[in-house]
Amino acid sequence: MINWRIISKIIGILLFIEAGLMMLCQVVSWLYGEGVRAFVPPVGAAILLGFIGILLGRKAGKNMSRKDGYIVVSSVWIVFTLIGMIPFMLDGCVPDAASAFFEAMSGFTSTGATIIDDLDAIPRGLLFWRSITQWIGGIGIVFFTIAILPAFGVGEVKLFAAESTGPLHDKVHPRISVAAKWIGGVYVALTILCILSLKICGMGLFDAVNYSLCTTATGGYGTHSDLIHDVYNSPAIEYVLIFFMFMSGINYTLIYYTILKGRIKQFFSDAELRCYLIIAVGASIVCTITLLFNDPARDIELALRQSFFTVVSLQTTTGLATYDYTLWPVQLMPVLLFVMFAGACSGSTTGGFKCVRISIIYRVLKNEFTRILHPRAVMPVRLNGAVIQPGIVQTLIGFIALFVGSLFLGAFILALCGVDPNDVHPNFDYYEAFGIAMSSISNVGPGMGYYGPVHSWAILNPFAKIVCSFLMLIGRLEIFPIMILLTRSFWKKG
Repeated sequence: MINWRIISKIIGILLFIEAGLMMLCQVVSWLYGEGVRAFVPPVGAAILLGFIGILLGRKAGKNMSRKDGYIVVSSVWIVFTLIGMIPFMLDGCVPDAASAFFEAMSGFTSTGATIIDDLDAIPRGLLFWRSITQWIGGIGIVFFTIAILPAFGVGEVKLFAAESTGPLHDKVHPRISVAAKWIGGVYVALTILCILSLKICGMGLFDAVNYSLCTTATGGYGTHSDLIHDVYNSPAIEYVLIFFMFMSGINYTLIYYTILKGRIKQFFSDAELRCYLIIAVGASIVCTITLLFNDPARDIELALRQSFFTVVSLQTTTGLATYDYTLWPVQLMPVLLFVMFAGACSGSTTGGFKCVRISIIYRVLKNEFTRILHPRAVMPVRLNGAVIQPGIVQTLIGFIALFVGSLFLGAFILALCGVDPNDVHPNFDYYEAFGIAMSSISNVGPGMGYYGPVHSWAILNPFAKIVCSFLMLIGRLEIFPIMILLTRSFWKKG
């Protein structure tokens, strides 16, 4: 049986958290003299719905099934988005409800794609709200809050199982609520260090706070429509962003063990981290060599900085940009699409396929090639010295099928959707549709062609924006929590 009371209670508690975050944005609006139009109504709505949710769940008890966890995780993102889209509509910076839903979903899934053309004309309070949605969505709304849910008598294990990313989970502490606090501490520390570093490099305080929130969340929302290089023209700022984007792509459990536990050897021997480094460094070197080959007069340091920033930004699914990579040689586009697909490490704020899955696939294929030569050999799949159970490999195969199938189906639907024929860019080919689908399901932000880092996605028609929003959601939740809700067996009793 599904415990609707406990589901209602948890969502009610989380809505109070969203109301508190919007109140913080309202304070920013007051500091900049922007009034109360955008945030007061949604704060009231979140508080009211939160009270109703808690009231309905007052006799919920403490028993929570895995089904309850999947429903909570899937519904929280949608409920947060529906409330979070209200400020965009009240401010009038978006043309319709589909655009507002897209903008909020892009924030909470830490995707970073936007339909707002002129960010410099947006009120500061709303810009800060965009950054906050990414910061809370980056670490995971549920994962970030399970540290406090036990105080309300709510179990946390089923929520963690439903929301946590990657096929493997290292246990930092036997109590998940304590683990969440420690990992959340790493997240906050990275954010604060990023703010201080950007400020030291000459960035203004407001921009430093917003870019840090979006960098550690690997989200990519900025405060300016222009590229970072055009706004700041500061190599120091770009190197700081490269470092913190890369750090945010590492498994937070691994960071915790390294920094607070002193396990340096474990850090450098981690198989997923090695895969992450190989892809990031290898793709960056390929991009650098190609750029220098096509333009021998190009400065080497500039080519390296452009390449590393772009590759790290796309692989960590941050989506920040210093240069328009769509103008690069066409032979580099498959490389960039691959890093968008690969993603960074599990247990981080990033999206994409995840390097741990790539590492497992590599080991499975290696064993199969050996088994062809030695049919009687018994070779378990090992990762970091631990044997990968056959059930995990089977789940991985299912995830690959769903991920790739959703990617191509999404691209096909988007290609059929097209754009507004009266717009300045009426052509919408499958290459661009595939780039948008890849960007959405991997939670990257910028896509390919016209939909790269220079232009917004405003010209997509409303249905295409809803399709992209759905791809963002299933990508952020790693497909299974959403897809399982669409099966008949999930809703059967027992």
